[in-house]
Amino acid sequence: MASQVLGLWERLRPLPGGERVFSWGFTWKAPYFRSVRPRFVQVSPNYAALTLPKRRAVLNHIGTVHAIAVCNGLEAAMGALAEATIPSGKRWLPKGMEVAYLAKATSDLTCSAETDPDTWTAGPDVPVRVKATRDDGTVVVEGTIHLWVTERK
Repeated sequence: MASQVLGLWERLRPLPGGERVFSWGFTWKAPYFRSVRPRFVQVSPNYAALTLPKRRAVLNHIGTVHAIAVCNGLEAAMGALAEATIPSGKRWLPKGMEVAYLAKATSDLTCSAETDPDTWTAGPDVPVRVKATRDDGTVVVEGTIHLWVTERK
């Protein structure tokens, strides 16, 4: 059975403004993500990506996208991936994030999350690879978000 998140994505994406409506709905369910205004561009099993716009509200003192705003975007991408991928009868919780800040975030960013299909059944630890990329292709942040995946009670 496809997840509600994946089903909603697949229904809305082809519609005019569908990605925007999906993104708004995602942040309605998880309001903290509204602070970075994510715009999802792909949601599928084992992969999700969104754009994080560079705007004043997420800038740091040197005029680049703040590292924690980037992590917020990475966690939103991971959450969409997890909801689209998790096997029926299981649940997930994030248990840690390890990231490396590699370059200045001087443009809008693409935040992506990716997993290998077999990790969801090998668990309970599921590593999700995440990265944030500038418009010019430079990776500014990369790392891993670790999920705890258990049977739903």
